[in-house]
Amino acid sequence: MPLYREQGVVLRTHKLGEADRIVTLLTSKRGVLRAVAKGVRRTSSKFGARLEPFMVADVQCYEGRTLDTITQAVTLGSYGPAITADYDRYRAGSVMAETAERLAEGGPSSELFTLLVGALRTLAAGKIPAELVRDGYLLRAMAAAGWTPGFDECVRCGAPGPHTAVAVQLGGVACENCRPAGSPSLDQGSIDLLRALLAGDWDSAVASGERERGQAAGIAAAYTQWHLERGLRSFSLPRT
Repeated sequence: MPLYREQGVVLRTHKLGEADRIVTLLTSKRGVLRAVAKGVRRTSSKFGARLEPFMVADVQCYEGRTLDTITQAVTLGSYGPAITADYDRYRAGSVMAETAERLAEGGPSSELFTLLVGALRTLAAGKIPAELVRDGYLLRAMAAAGWTPGFDECVRCGAPGPHTAVAVQLGGVACENCRPAGSPSLDQGSIDLLRALLAGDWDSAVASGERERGQAAGIAAAYTQWHLERGLRSFSLPRT
């Protein structure tokens, strides 16, 4: 059977039999890859820890009839331990991983792969609050998928801002004449935070307040789930 190598981020795993796991990875060239890692649940496994969620690995696989099999794994980014050791990081990482898997259903994207690796690296470092890393990832991942939100001009008529009404179904901020009924109005600081998160301006994002972060988080979650056309289960993980 043909062998191949891929770089991938482990999104999730499932037990298979007594000692094996099915590993779901986001890969740089093949999109979502689901493969069997045999014997990884045994204490003697040489690469079980390399195939845990949020790890980045170079894997060698051989093709099977239904599922491919991972035969080797070399760690490229050991982000799993730092993320799973902190519950806030774990919740954020779970949302990011689920979003990446949903977006990758449309086909391979090296940009989405690179974006997720960078976000997990930042999350594991712990220097930026987990919710900001999560929301920045969500907005930029949606932009990479072709749904770039607009936080400057009115997304319907192009009227110059500032605007504080956000219409998720329209794709961003809307002026008073264009805003749909029921569209929430945010503080200007929250709009500025959304703009900073989309641009990766971490200095401005970290300087934001709790109210601004809460409002921005609500918009990032709503915008993502609107375009995915279904909810993300990871958002329902309980808070500490």
